[in-house]
Amino acid sequence: HVQLVESGGGSVQAGGSLRLSCATSVLRYSRYCMGWFRQAPGKEREGIAAIGSDYSPSYADSVRGRFTISKDNAKNTLHLQKNSLKPEDTAMYYCAAVGIGGWCTVRTDFRYWGQGTQVTVS
Repeated sequence: HVQLVESGGGSVQAGGSLRLSCATSVLRYSRYCMGWFRQAPGKEREGIAAIGSDYSPSYADSVRGRFTISKDNAKNTLHLQKNSLKPEDTAMYYCAAVGIGGWCTVRTDFRYWGQGTQVTVS
């Protein structure tokens, strides 16, 4: 059974930083694609970053240069470092995964999803 558990959300002032984490067994796979998504009330889910076992990280234009996706395979944890936060970054943030290799972007069809962690920027 694949589980993903997000943490690190909370409230922060504009310009501040947060580091989200996603504890998951997926990083023990030899092939995988993992991503971070967010969804604000009344808006569609937005893919913001992805990283796989084979390819370099990719980012949505809305967060490129401010957010950094990374993985700590030893600790089985995916991270999203979020700097220079803006009120428009307020959303529920989710990590997602699928056990595939070859390519990995925010457009990948992710199969597994975490419960989300709320981020509020004021």
